[in-house]
Amino acid sequence: MPNGRTLLRCFLRTYLVGSAFNTRGLQNVGIAYAMEPGLAAIYPDMKARREARRRYIRHYNTHPFWTPLLVGTFLSLETMIARGKAPASMLGTLKDTTTYTLSAIGDSVFGGSFLVFWSLSTISLLMAGMDKAAFFWTLSLFVLLHAFKLFTFIAGVRGGLKVLNMLRRWNLINWGERLKLANAAVLVLVLYLAWPGQHPQHLWGFTGEAVWGAAGFGLCFMGWLIGRFHLSRIILLFLLSLVAIALPMLKGVSVPAW
Repeated sequence: MPNGRTLLRCFLRTYLVGSAFNTRGLQNVGIAYAMEPGLAAIYPDMKARREARRRYIRHYNTHPFWTPLLVGTFLSLETMIARGKAPASMLGTLKDTTTYTLSAIGDSVFGGSFLVFWSLSTISLLMAGMDKAAFFWTLSLFVLLHAFKLFTFIAGVRGGLKVLNMLRRWNLINWGERLKLANAAVLVLVLYLAWPGQHPQHLWGFTGEAVWGAAGFGLCFMGWLIGRFHLSRIILLFLLSLVAIALPMLKGVSVPAW
């Protein structure tokens, strides 16, 4: 197993996984660059190292937040291969299946949930005039994200293939869905803060508080419908528009001009 200094070099290089993105191998140059210090320590023989390097210059692509975990896992497996405890074909199977699975999870949990929550919550604090709170909030999430990368890298190095069981226990897909519901609530807060002029005391015959409460509940409910029944967002938006048009007609009032 590579020493601590070599492992640190591999970890830091994971931040450059997309720097040589190409249309043929996607992130293959980046993953090979991140693995190189570890492969040099595991395979002193140049011929064996060249064979190991070939395993990473093929097609590779996943969400960049998972790259530290995968690099750590690959290093652990390469150590086993070098010691004759695992066949080289095992790494190819792991690389071809796990990377795409983690890519889908990363797009949903990080790209579609966590980063959206990060941006919306920070924007709401800034719009409320809480600049210092926004700074420390986004700084905390920034540190948390990189601590997560370091933790998963170490877990991959130490646990190898066992780290996949850890990910299964985390149940990240469901946590991503819960976070999307929270995003809906934060979005209502952002809209409330961004509302032009003074907030209307009455809208369509209802009090302003009731309208905002219904909007927050409606967005959360639509998020649950989309996640539970995989409904089209366009269809739900169309139905919501029909309700917005029909409601003032039923109440006998006109839509206010903003």
